[in-house]
Amino acid sequence: MDKKIGIASDHAGFELKSLVIDYLKSIDFDVIDYGCYSQDSTDYPDWIVKPCLDIRDKKLNRAIVICGSGVGASIVANKVDGVRAVLCFNEYVAEYSRRHNDTNVLVLGGRLTTIDLAKRYINIWLNTEFEGGRHQKRVDKIKKIEEGCL
Repeated sequence: MDKKIGIASDHAGFELKSLVIDYLKSIDFDVIDYGCYSQDSTDYPDWIVKPCLDIRDKKLNRAIVICGSGVGASIVANKVDGVRAVLCFNEYVAEYSRRHNDTNVLVLGGRLTTIDLAKRYINIWLNTEFEGGRHQKRVDKIKKIEEGCL
């Protein structure tokens, strides 16, 4: 498993992002913090797009992004080619988003997710492998949509 991961948030996700960074470092991840850097009001697209662009450009394999509900962050993330972001709200979603969809961005709602839940979701998401097989053809179809071929 690649031990490098990007992370970004807006002001509403800043507190959870800070706790997640500490947690990821405690389990030996090299964390790249793309911002934001305070709880001052800011626009989530400005921050969430940054690690997603590095995934698109193959400088990063995975990222975690956080806004208040996770909805805006997931919309932004999924606008970037090559990103398959999941708005995670339980263990099943964390696991099956990896098994069946090969997600590379985990989205959390900073106002809805405790650090204990975030740790559970993150552990499952980081340690679940993509199954491939019949799921690969579906991921390939998503890539075709990104390329404008469908």
